[in-house]
Amino acid sequence: MTGIIAFVILYLHKLFSKEKPMKIAIVCDWLVTAGGAERVIQHLLECYPEADLFSVIDFFTDSDRKEFLKNKKAITTFIQKIPYANKLYRSLLPLMPMAIEQLDVSNYDLIISSSHAVAKGVLTGPDQLHISYVHSPMRYAWDLQHQYLKEANLTRGLKGFLAHYFLHKLRIWDHRTANQVDYFVANSDFIARRIFKIYHRKAEVIYPPVDTDATFLHEKREEFYLTASRLVPYKKIDLIVETFAYLPDKKLIVIGDGPEMKKIAKKSAPNIELMGFQPSEILNKHLQQAKAFIFAAEEDFGMLPVEAQAFGTPVIAFGKGGCLETVRDLKQDQPTGLFFSEQTIESLSNAIAYFEENQEKFIAENCITNSKRFSANLFQEKFKHFVQEKFLRHKDAYRA
Repeated sequence: MTGIIAFVILYLHKLFSKEKPMKIAIVCDWLVTAGGAERVIQHLLECYPEADLFSVIDFFTDSDRKEFLKNKKAITTFIQKIPYANKLYRSLLPLMPMAIEQLDVSNYDLIISSSHAVAKGVLTGPDQLHISYVHSPMRYAWDLQHQYLKEANLTRGLKGFLAHYFLHKLRIWDHRTANQVDYFVANSDFIARRIFKIYHRKAEVIYPPVDTDATFLHEKREEFYLTASRLVPYKKIDLIVETFAYLPDKKLIVIGDGPEMKKIAKKSAPNIELMGFQPSEILNKHLQQAKAFIFAAEEDFGMLPVEAQAFGTPVIAFGKGGCLETVRDLKQDQPTGLFFSEQTIESLSNAIAYFEENQEKFIAENCITNSKRFSANLFQEKFKHFVQEKFLRHKDAYRA
């Protein structure tokens, strides 16, 4: 009888002394269209399927929700209920700091923010661990402010004054809320340097997940160059189109849509095909067949150049930003592309001519091998290891 009682006591002790499972919240800026940041959310949810999802707004379609969010619907803010917020959300940026601070994540042990705008500003307590995966500090509020305001025609007048004022306030808030993050993770060395410059904080670099597994070589390359992107000013698709308008013997295909479409269409020429938005199957087909992929943006990381390489396609890229980490130029062994130094027609034209002179040096197998450094599996492995290490350290420090 005594043995039975002892067994029951031991069993009850083990039952009630077990640590409660860790509660996890994943916080992002907004869920409107599927892109690189949303691909990161997809893989964070694969790492932590039990996590709850938070966002300023969530206007994902059912198909995107199924593919990217495991059918989860995000807990959102008051901005979700503002009329036409799904289209005007960027204009509501001045309200977003207040909105993100109203998301209640106080019952969670681990908060992972995926941030390129305000997500890292979610309010957390001293007993919680907050890890922020930063795609970039807000470009339009910091070092690229003047470029963005110029492109938006907001440098003068009352609208210009208000834009400068709100961005000034946003910088103050953005810098202050960096103190609420326990650990920063950057999507590239380039962004790690930007984080240190702006927040004076060091960041671990974990490259974002790129689908490099479902690719295969196309037997024969077609005689066209390819670019693909959302058509917004900083992507510089207009520069690529203008360049090929001066190169009538070379064909360019543009895949993507956005607010710059009409402007770009006016600069087009007979040798340029604007295909608009295309599903991933069509995009992948063109990535397999293109002579080269052209990328003219100063991007934080840039997933499409890596996806192009995964199909064995070399890249001609602007030599600044994340592409310097993902593309191997002719100065390196096993080159996968080359860079042009200025965002000008002349510089890009010269790069295209140089590429054609050296085309035989870009071997498809080298492009594919290089792309494997950015696989989704590698991202998940490194991120989970980083979180586990920091969470154990956080628990030990709290107990001490």
